[in-house]
Amino acid sequence: METSAHDTESAVVRMARANTAARSADTVLPASLLETIPSGPLEVRENWERVRSLFTIDPEMVHLNVGTIGSVPKPVLDLLRTTDADYARTPRDPYPPTTFAEARAALAAAYGCDPDELAITQGAADGNARILNGLDLGEGDEVITTTHDCYTAQAPLNILHNRRGVVVTKLTPPLGPDQSAEDIVRMFAEAITPRTKVLQWAGVTFTVGTTMPTRMLAELAHEHGLITMVDGAHLPGQFDFNLHELGVDFLSGSGAKYQCGPMGTGIVYARNKVLPEHNPLPLPTFWPVITLWYPIDGELPPRTTTREPTYDIGTYLQKTGSADLSRGPALQAVSEIWDRIGRANIQRYVWGLCSYLKERIVDHWGRDSLFSPLDDERLHSGMVAFQPFADPAHAVDVAKFFEFENRMEQQHGVNLRFTFFPVRDVEGERFAVRLAPHLYNSVAELDHAVDAMIKVCAELSR
Repeated sequence: METSAHDTESAVVRMARANTAARSADTVLPASLLETIPSGPLEVRENWERVRSLFTIDPEMVHLNVGTIGSVPKPVLDLLRTTDADYARTPRDPYPPTTFAEARAALAAAYGCDPDELAITQGAADGNARILNGLDLGEGDEVITTTHDCYTAQAPLNILHNRRGVVVTKLTPPLGPDQSAEDIVRMFAEAITPRTKVLQWAGVTFTVGTTMPTRMLAELAHEHGLITMVDGAHLPGQFDFNLHELGVDFLSGSGAKYQCGPMGTGIVYARNKVLPEHNPLPLPTFWPVITLWYPIDGELPPRTTTREPTYDIGTYLQKTGSADLSRGPALQAVSEIWDRIGRANIQRYVWGLCSYLKERIVDHWGRDSLFSPLDDERLHSGMVAFQPFADPAHAVDVAKFFEFENRMEQQHGVNLRFTFFPVRDVEGERFAVRLAPHLYNSVAELDHAVDAMIKVCAELSR
């Protein structure tokens, strides 16, 4: 009879596993505090003002760069201080809590998966590297991705290329107001070859804010028996999404962007069961390359072929040794705040702000200035990227964009960023101003930002 690693574990290891088993998720924030947070549409001024009061953002600053970093709410900052102080005052065994059982259970419920499929990481970059290096890829195997994926995904892909001989095929997606979901799916479909093993894409491109048609791409992968991996850095905290329903195998996410958790937090989702209604493919071979929970002798049981997991891949990914014990509960706490407000309410409000920005940009700079999608609402997100300079020489002058970004912050108190990326059939990179509002922003702040951009653009175009 075959035995698994668990059958041969020592009593000490079995006891340790039992001590760190996933438990039911209780709220980490007091119920009395959560009840003070509004649960309803943020378009209602009173609701928005109460939510805005949770944040310590300098009132003189208009923060429109949540695509890079969010702002942690006050109750979560208090929790971070309390947890660190508690362990400093009464040091004790830190290893059982590093499973983050309660936090993982809460986040799994919020994101639509099971705790055995989710781990808390140091960010999306950490998650991307763990996923890609854990795949069973060798020389000649092909990964199809895009040139608009973040370097946090492109860098580990290049390591796989240089180290294992993996073929990385990069596609440049369509840009501009008339891009469509069908165009993007067709681009991937036409690139698939007999050696293709993985489709990898960004949930939202950090370059121009295109929400990639993830479910449609997952279904394309299902048709061809391919592994799917999504860099979902901008999904948690912005989208009201369900990981199982997306139908992908792996997804990383940032906790510190739209989710407004502490810096150095993120998630990894690794599908750990076969759900035919969402993803009928067998589970791919996957190695938890950073783990101390993997057996030191023997191997893991075969992966399940049913709805019942053979083992908890989330815990294997989670158990990596000592950890910052304040980060997991803090990410859970901010998730509880989002759940209280309502993730659908947050998504609608943030996308409404971005739609308003697009209207103002089109009114002043014209429709053709947009690199972001406009016509196909399936591709919308909370980010918009556009070209502010009419002079073609300025449009490709990186110094102009550096100066634009600096003047907006120093002279007008608006924090934004510029991005750079390839464009189809164009040599060299192009640049864009990227705006990323969030639930703590108001329409008045967007008007201030647009008026300031008009002034700065005029100054730099002289």
